Amino acid sequence: MKKYIIAIDGTAASGKGTLARNLAQILGFSYLDTGKLYRYIGYALLRDGENPDEEAAAIRVAKTIQIDLHPEDLQNPALGCDGVGQAASKVAAISGVRTILLEYQRNFARNPPDAAKGVVLDGRDIGTVVCPEADFKLYIDAYIGIRAQRRYKELQSKGISLTYDTVLADMQERDRRDSQRTASPMKPAEDAILLDTGAMSIDDVLEKALLLIKGRLGINPGQ
Repeated sequence: MKKYIIAIDGTAASGKGTLARNLAQILGFSYLDTGKLYRYIGYALLRDGENPDEEAAAIRVAKTIQIDLHPEDLQNPALGCDGVGQAASKVAAISGVRTILLEYQRNFARNPPDAAKGVVLDGRDIGTVVCPEADFKLYIDAYIGIRAQRRYKELQSKGISLTYDTVLADMQERDRRDSQRTASPMKPAEDAILLDTGAMSIDDVLEKALLLIKGRLGINPGQ
């Protein structure tokens, strides 16, 4: 039986993670938030007092993922902190780290856990580098002011006190670093469908994505 691969790429706070999780649940697919792999490395470095810009340290932590990473490690609430996100963006620019994690991500995509019918991966280079053979590719974006407002409200709900201007500046820097890095820069795959989520609710985005998947792959929830 064919194992479908769905690639969801996009910018920070565009809604790609929420969409990917919802799609995986509805379709009965396995899900991997690849950004959390980089966040895990960034978190581990900060926790141990090391610099996320230090290539050797980042590569050392990345090598432990193949052996020591457990699914529950990626559920650590600390991975969602803004500082960890900035560290993750720095780590993600290190080509040696990306090479190590590439094998992990591809193994997940090609050998879904729990005998799932397919996988949903979200990140910034799934459709271009990790799984260029993906059956369905979606690239999600929204105006940066809208994305910054989303992240600002998210941080407020977690009791994290940052000004909107700080969140916006951090997001602008994150976009710049992600799109201009030499190793696997963030960009849409040539055959990806582009979706602007700025004026869409979570339910709207999910409904649109399901329609697109049905049209492209001919699969429905529950099949």
